[in-house]
Formats: sequence, C-alpha cells, structure tokens
Amino acid sequence: MSGSLKTLKGSIAMGNVTREAQEAWDTHYGEGRTFRPLSDAELTFLRELVPAPPGGGHALDVGCGLGDLARHLAATGYTVDAVDFAASALSIAEQTPPASGTVRFVQCDIERDPLDGLRSSYDLIAFRLSYAFIGDRTRVMHRLRERLRPGGAVVVITPVVAGVPADRRAIALDEEEITLLSAGWHTVERRDAEGLAFLVLRDPAPGPVAYRGKGRPSPHALTGAGVVVTDEAGRVLLGRSLRGTWELPGGKNDGDESFVEAAVRELEEETGLRAKAADARLLAILMDAVHGMPRVTAAVRVVDFCGKPAVREPDLIHRWEWHDVADLPALAAALFTPSAHVLDVVWPGLLPGLPPVHRHPLV
Repeated sequence: MSGSLKTLKGSIAMGNVTREAQEAWDTHYGEGRTFRPLSDAELTFLRELVPAPPGGGHALDVGCGLGDLARHLAATGYTVDAVDFAASALSIAEQTPPASGTVRFVQCDIERDPLDGLRSSYDLIAFRLSYAFIGDRTRVMHRLRERLRPGGAVVVITPVVAGVPADRRAIALDEEEITLLSAGWHTVERRDAEGLAFLVLRDPAPGPVAYRGKGRPSPHALTGAGVVVTDEAGRVLLGRSLRGTWELPGGKNDGDESFVEAAVRELEEETGLRAKAADARLLAILMDAVHGMPRVTAAVRVVDFCGKPAVREPDLIHRWEWHDVADLPALAAALFTPSAHVLDVVWPGLLPGLPPVHRHPLV
C-alpha cells in the first residue's frame, strides 16, 4: 500500500478528513490511480431504479472522483453537479466531457464547506464509493436530503465489510451502518451490484428521537442522600450506627427515584419521621471515593416534618439523638465521612480537617 493510501485509511479510521488526507487524495489521483469502474450491474440498476424524469432532472454526485458516474448520469438525461474536494480529481475529470448532457464539476468539502454553490433541489443525490469516507455521515445526509425533490432518490453504492479484506475495513460499511443509513427513509431498496451494496432511499421519514439504554451496566459508583433535619431548637438528628459512627439519616437511591425522593423515603424508613418531597431541598452534590469506587452523596435539607425519631432499622442503628450543632466538632466518636461532608454544606467551616471531597453546590 502506498504512503498516500495509508494516510487516507488512517484519516478514515478516525472519521476525520484532515488537510494531510486531502493532500493524499490529490496525490492518489495525480499519480493516475482511480477506483473500480462502473459495473454492468450498477448501470442496470441506475437505469431501472433511478432513471431521469421525463424532460430531464438534476443530479448531485458526491465524491465524484474522476467523474465516471457524473458523465453517465448526464448521458441519461440528468444535469449533474459533481463535487469532490480533491482538486487533482476534478482537473482530470474536466478533461473528459460527457458524451451528452451537462456536468458541472465543483470543488467542495461536503462536510466542512458551505453548500451555497449547490442547487437548492435535486432529483437524484448519489454517493458512489464515497459514503464510507465521510466522517459526519448523519449530519451530511440530513443537510443533503433537505435538497431532495419530492419523489427524488438518494443512491448509495458502497462496499460492505463482509466483502473486503480486514485491512480495508475503513472503505466499507457494515450492516449496522447500513441499517442506520436506512432508518430515516420510508422506502429502501437494496441490490447487490457485483459485490457492492446498491441502496436506493426514497421519502425521507424524520421522526422524533427515541431513547434507550445500552444494556445492564456494571456497578460503577455508590449513590445516595444524606439528610439534615433539625428540631424546633435547631438541634440536628444523628444516629449511632452499629459500625461505631454517628451518621445522618439517609441511604442509597432506589430504582429511578430522585435524591430528594430517596431522602424523604430513607428518613421515614430509618427514623419514622415523615416529610414531603416539597419540604426537602437539594443543596449540593458531593463526590469522593471509597475503596477505589466513586461515591456520590446528595446533601438534602428537610425543612418540615412530623413525628418523633424512633429506631426503625435496629440492624443498622442503635439509637437516634438530637445534637447541638456546636457540639459536632467534639463528638466522642467518629462521624461517617459522607455525613460530615453533608453537615459541612449546611454549616460551612464547622468541622475541621475534613477529608477531600468534590463539592457541586446547587443553591
């Protein structure tokens, strides 16, 4: 493989056409090289599936190379705009006029240049051996199909991954890419053109975006809420845990509940205190790590509640006590680290020597 084609393949693999790649294309064509000529099967499908409208039509050939497809379309009744970003390809293409009809060769980077030089509408938009070389395929197709006349068609002629060697994967589309390409159209016809996929796309079908996950994720982080609740005297509620620490009410989220929903649920499950979500305020998101795993804690302040604290989960908490805030820096036992970080959100600077934490205030 030549150096220029190695550059092309590297650029394709990154989904990015660089200035270096453009120079490599110029070198490729300037050295007299090209790509496979139009096959009999392609000519047959073009004639049968996308003939020029009566009286002629307008076609856009994207990535025209040396202009073989553009000249054929012109001879069958289309007026053709043939675009490529390789100046050397266009220079060579212009030296061979079509047998009949009109071809206008335009130097244009279809991904990055303004499309002002193109017509506002086309009956046919064709990508022959060029679609796999486009990085932002979805965006480019959206912009071009806006120029497709009612009843018009987009033709994509492309190698497929199953039909090329592994080291040429970048010049072909796999079945997932072909499915993605086909998804935005009401009518899709596919033919085999001597090893190439010949796709005809009609009637754009833009629809609302859909949402889905990527399957069950592996556990990555601990997430939960710490709840600050105070009595009428301003004392804060802490529980004495079986692990030998003082800690705020709170715990991990369940399912798809919000941090505030988790906070009021955990408050009732652990202490019997009942609060409405409307009476809970999300103050900050805190992140640290435990045993190498990210830990995300929401600092939630409950401003109104009813009931009296009681031990509801004796396998976790011995007892609940109201503490004067001023006494917290001198507790006789350790504070659970996430609880200490939450307390520091409500009373900044109260607790000295806190372990590091990433804090994202929300109010």
